[in-house]
Amino acid sequence: MSTKLVKNIAHLATFDDAAREIEDGALLIRDNVIEKVGTTAELADETADEVIDFSGHIVMPGMVNIHHHMYQNLTRVMVQDDELLVWLKTLYPIWSNLDDDAIGTSARVAMAELIASGCTTSSDHLYILPNNCTLDATIDAANDMGLRFHAARGAMSRGQSQGGLPPDNCVEKEEDILKDAERLISTHHDNSRHSMSRIILAPCSPFSVTPGLMKDAAALARSHKGVHLHSHLAEDLFEEVYCNDVYKMRSVGFAESVGWLGPDVWFAHSIFMTSEEIDLFASTGTGVAHCPSANMRCGQGIAKIREMLDKGVNVGLGVDGSASNDTSNMFMEARLAMMLQRVAPNKYLSETPGGRGGFGGTPSALSAREALTMATRGGAKILGRDDVGYLAPGMSADFIAIKLRQLGLSGTQRDPLAALVMCGPFKVDHSFINGRSIIENGEFVSADIDSLLEKHEAVMERIYQQ
Repeated sequence: MSTKLVKNIAHLATFDDAAREIEDGALLIRDNVIEKVGTTAELADETADEVIDFSGHIVMPGMVNIHHHMYQNLTRVMVQDDELLVWLKTLYPIWSNLDDDAIGTSARVAMAELIASGCTTSSDHLYILPNNCTLDATIDAANDMGLRFHAARGAMSRGQSQGGLPPDNCVEKEEDILKDAERLISTHHDNSRHSMSRIILAPCSPFSVTPGLMKDAAALARSHKGVHLHSHLAEDLFEEVYCNDVYKMRSVGFAESVGWLGPDVWFAHSIFMTSEEIDLFASTGTGVAHCPSANMRCGQGIAKIREMLDKGVNVGLGVDGSASNDTSNMFMEARLAMMLQRVAPNKYLSETPGGRGGFGGTPSALSAREALTMATRGGAKILGRDDVGYLAPGMSADFIAIKLRQLGLSGTQRDPLAALVMCGPFKVDHSFINGRSIIENGEFVSADIDSLLEKHEAVMERIYQQ
C-alpha cells in the first residue's frame, strides 16, 4: 500500500456535505482512496510515502462529464451556421466511414482534452458504429489515458426507410444491438466502488430508434446492477414535431411510455420541457445533462436549469460532441451554464419568489458554486456514483489543482473558487485520478500528446478520403 500527503493547499474546496472550503488544506490518500481531509496543521503528524506541496494552488474534486460524443473531434468546425437537422444530415455520411482505429484515436484525443480541463470521470455516447466498430476501442483508450469511464452503448436502428432520420447505412439491427450490449456488460461493467469502467445503454433519440428498442434496452439494463440508461430528449423543436406526428405525444410523454423515467435514467439537453414535465422528472428522479455550449452553437434554446434545480431535478454538465461544441472544456461548460441562466428569457425565473431571475438587479439565477456543483456532485449522482464528485474520507482520490499565481487569476484572492468559473476557462496544473498522477505541472505524465495528435491527423485524412 502506498500513501500520499498533499499539504499546504492554499484553498481546498471539498464540495462535501458541509460544502467545506479549507484554507491551508491537506489530504491524506492511501492507494486510490482519500483517508483524511483537513488543515495542514490537523494532518501534521501524518507520515506518507510521498509528500506533495500545493502551496499557491486551489484544489477541488475532478469534474464529471455526463454527455459526450468523442468521435466527433474528427469533424470539428463543420456545418457552422445551420440547424441541427442539416448538421446531422451533413455529418452522417462522413461518420459512416468510421472504424475502430478512428474511434480509439479520437477517444484518446477527447480524453486528453477533458483531463486537461479538469475532468476525471466521463461518459461517452457512441451511437454510430459502422464497419464493425465497437465500444471496446473507447474503453481501451480510457484504460490507456487513466480516465474513469462510463461507456454508453448507443444505437440507431430506425433508418430513413423506416421513417427515421439517419441513413440506412448508419443503423444496426436491434437484435445485434442488444446482443452486443449484453456482451459489453458482461465484459466491462464493474459496479464496485472506485471502479474505473461501467457500461450504459443509450439508444440515440426518438427519431432514430423504435419504441421496442427503448423498452428492450431498459429491461436489459435493469436486469444488471448499476447499468444506467441515457439518451437525447427534448433537444430540438424538430424532435417535438416528430414525436407528435409519429407517436402522438410529446417527447417526454414518449420517454414515459417506454419506461424511461427513473433515477437510473438521464437525458441530454431537455430544453423543450414544460413545468409539468420538469415536475415529472423531479418526482421520478430522472436526470438531465445540461450542455450549454452545444445548445448555443446550434441555436436550440436555453434549458430551464434554475427551475429544474429548484424543483429537485438532478442536473449535471456535459460538453457534448466536439462537432457541436466544438471543444471539451468542463470549466467552460460551468461558466456558460452560469452565464446562460442569467440571461434566460424564462417566465419561471422572473416570477419565482425572491427574484431568482437575475433581472432588474435581483440575485443571480445561477451561482458559480452551483455551476461547479453540477459539474462535480451533480454529474456523479446521475451516473450512480457514491465515490466521486467530492473530497471526503472514503471517496476516490480524484482531484485537480490549479496554480493561483497566473494572469487569468490575478486579483481573485477574495474568492478563488468562484474565479475558476468567472475568470476561465482554465487548464489544470495537476490531475490525480484514482490516486494516480495523470498531469503534473501542466504536462501529461505518460501520454505522448504530440504523437497522438499526429495519428489523429492521419486518421482524419483517411476518413475524409473514403
